[in-house]
Amino acid sequence: MKFKGKVCIVTGAYACIGRGIALGLAKQGAKVVVVDIDSDNATSVAKEIEELGTSAMAAPADITNSTQINEIISKAIEKFGKIDVLVNNVGWNKVQPFVNGNEEFWDKVLGINLKGPIICCRAVIDSMMQQNYGKIVNIASDSGRVGSTGEAVYSAAKGGVISFTKTLAREMARYKINVNCISPGPSDTPFFAAVSADNPKLMEAVKKAIPWRRLGEPEDIANAVLFLASDDADYITGQTLSVSGGLTMM
Repeated sequence: MKFKGKVCIVTGAYACIGRGIALGLAKQGAKVVVVDIDSDNATSVAKEIEELGTSAMAAPADITNSTQINEIISKAIEKFGKIDVLVNNVGWNKVQPFVNGNEEFWDKVLGINLKGPIICCRAVIDSMMQQNYGKIVNIASDSGRVGSTGEAVYSAAKGGVISFTKTLAREMARYKINVNCISPGPSDTPFFAAVSADNPKLMEAVKKAIPWRRLGEPEDIANAVLFLASDDADYITGQTLSVSGGLTMM
């Protein structure tokens, strides 16, 4: 069990990809801090994890609120003694032409997708530096690498996550803290289903464009995260891995 004795934080752990990551870590022996903005959601996943025979901590919080996140980190360290892994999974967007957006919408997209991960990283860094060990995996998006129609500000935010990951990796290498990034392609999530609901042909067109001829599944993303969060990836840092069935090759 690669994560036995490790303490891992997963944000957005109720959503399908986040839940897949949290349960994947738990199945490998990790103690998991389940962060979600909804208390019931966090508690639900924490119970699932405990049923797998390991420990969990439900941690309802808004990742854009540094006070709430700092409190969660303090409680997690008090409960488990340390933080080994942080997975910044939370994301949010609404697909629409850039000209239809407004400043309130832009602030929300940037807050959740860029500022939130920055806040969470800052909250765990001191503890990781002191123990001279840590794994941070940020979930970006291939839209942050190549752009995506209807997702201008979201793409900008995810591009920021990728750049932030690289810079933080450089600064943290001396402390043996690995910082890497996963960029999922189109995935079988409620968000993508909602986007394609008004255009049934869209999903089929996307599938045909993907060399693997299917959408990504939560397990596809989780498996990549588990690799980068494990000691198997000790010599990998500052990297962005596309998990897209070959749709994006770079």
